[in-house]
Amino acid sequence: MTNSMEKLWGRSYHPAPERPRQLVCFPHAGGSASFFHPVSAQLSSVAEVLSVQYPGRQDRRAESSPTDIRVMAEQAYGALRDRLRSRPTTFFGHSMGALVAFEVARLLEADGGELTHLFVSARRAPSRHREENVHRRDDDGIIAELKLLAGTDSALLSDEELLRMILPAIRSDYAAVETYRCASGVTVSAPITALVGDRDPAVTTEEVQSWSGHTTGAFDLRVYPGGHFYLSEQAPAVLALLGQHFVATHEPVPK
Repeated sequence: MTNSMEKLWGRSYHPAPERPRQLVCFPHAGGSASFFHPVSAQLSSVAEVLSVQYPGRQDRRAESSPTDIRVMAEQAYGALRDRLRSRPTTFFGHSMGALVAFEVARLLEADGGELTHLFVSARRAPSRHREENVHRRDDDGIIAELKLLAGTDSALLSDEELLRMILPAIRSDYAAVETYRCASGVTVSAPITALVGDRDPAVTTEEVQSWSGHTTGAFDLRVYPGGHFYLSEQAPAVLALLGQHFVATHEPVPK
């Protein structure tokens, strides 16, 4: 039976409990679970897709959003622990979501669980740091950053009232990302595939390559045409990659 905290943190848009495997998706800063609705629609034939819903957005707008990546990861893991341990699980995290996914993966493995694979997208490695202070800017400064990354739907960016309504969550997310620190020797055992757009203004390919130092398993780097949200333009290619992953790992699941 699904508990109330799991329902609060995890959204399954195309329930497929009969699938032996699951993909758990972690959104970007300011993003919500619905960002991965198309992924759920396309991959529900090979895996059940669960999208993480952070506090402070959509139906959780009244809640305060954590300003610490590890706190967010601890809350997510606490709510989803049983679900994550119920069957072979793969994570996909985009931008801020890559850091949250990495920290949840660490918690899962430390708790005796196992992650099949970790896909990290549009985010430099945890140990690579830049001095950034977007979260300290005024509202207009944060909006300017969103427009630079083109990470928010253009209709939302043009809706001043709605945009300013979600700015507190966006500011909290940026604070969480920009104050996050991780040592170079911190690893997970799950294999990591890192993805990045070749024109991403927020991260270089070399910074993404450094994810190789954060796994004791295999590592792969995929570079796609596009910017920080290359996912929108390259959706067919990324979905094909994820689909191939689930086909390749389709060995019998232990009883």
